[in-house]
Amino acid sequence: MLDIQNISFSYTEKPVIKNISFTIEKGQNIAIIGESGCGKSTLLKLIYGLYDLDEGAISYEDKPVLGPKYNLIPGMPYMKYLAQDFDLAPYETVAENVGKFLSNGFANMKKLRVQELLEMVEMEQFSNVQAKFLSGGQQQRVALVRVLALEPEVILLDEPFSQIDAFRKNALRRNLFRYLKQKGITCIIATHDSTDALSFADEAVVMRNGEVIVKGDPNKIYEDPETKYVASLFGEVNEIATHLLLSYEDESHKTLVYPHQFKMVSESKLPVKIRRTYFRGSHYLIEAVYKKQLIFFESEIDLPLEQEVFLGLNYL
Repeated sequence: MLDIQNISFSYTEKPVIKNISFTIEKGQNIAIIGESGCGKSTLLKLIYGLYDLDEGAISYEDKPVLGPKYNLIPGMPYMKYLAQDFDLAPYETVAENVGKFLSNGFANMKKLRVQELLEMVEMEQFSNVQAKFLSGGQQQRVALVRVLALEPEVILLDEPFSQIDAFRKNALRRNLFRYLKQKGITCIIATHDSTDALSFADEAVVMRNGEVIVKGDPNKIYEDPETKYVASLFGEVNEIATHLLLSYEDESHKTLVYPHQFKMVSESKLPVKIRRTYFRGSHYLIEAVYKKQLIFFESEIDLPLEQEVFLGLNYL
């Protein structure tokens, strides 16, 4: 178990991480989500031991995670950390980069291990190409399997799919998280992509301004967000006066509604005028306005600009 207890950290006088505590069971996949600058990357670096804590403690299997004050080479040997800059050796081949930390004592086994990992990210055909000739997305795929080469107990991934093409990203995510589950590797991923949390994470940790504001089942966090900030991490969200949607006396009360939770109805208290439409493949995202407030909802068909429609809740 990874235990994070009351940790705080600052680069200067202003705290970046503020009194964070949570635990992660062995083999869990945890997604850390939040706006840019909220402290996600710094938290990963602290868990890996790249910085010394100002306060609190981190331990793994009851062993303390210590920073540069205590280790000549920062980082824990049973963990691997993938930073956003990849840190590949540019003049080494893809195979050499992936096998960098593998023993040369069993050359055939090393070769097979490198090949297995490159096949997982569909990079085996680039095995003998120097890293400097790869695209950003290709470098990211190589860096990803390099940290997996020695099968660490804990892997820390900072935006690991940010430069990978959308058509390849989905298969890569499935392959990666299936592999981690099979091997029982604990994974903590800092991400802006809600798919990483909703589809693959056992738990999500929501951060804001250096603090953890929610931790739990990502599906429950999505379905019942505590604040508009939390809901907005999963896409567009509307904050609507509840009395416009339901029988509710308190006109100051607000309800959070995702675009897909709206439907067009013959009449309601929420008339909106169409401003823009965005084709999303299976549907259109409609941008409309109600008394100067932007409203987003989904429609199976395109709608004429300036048309007025009435909205109601889709789940009633």
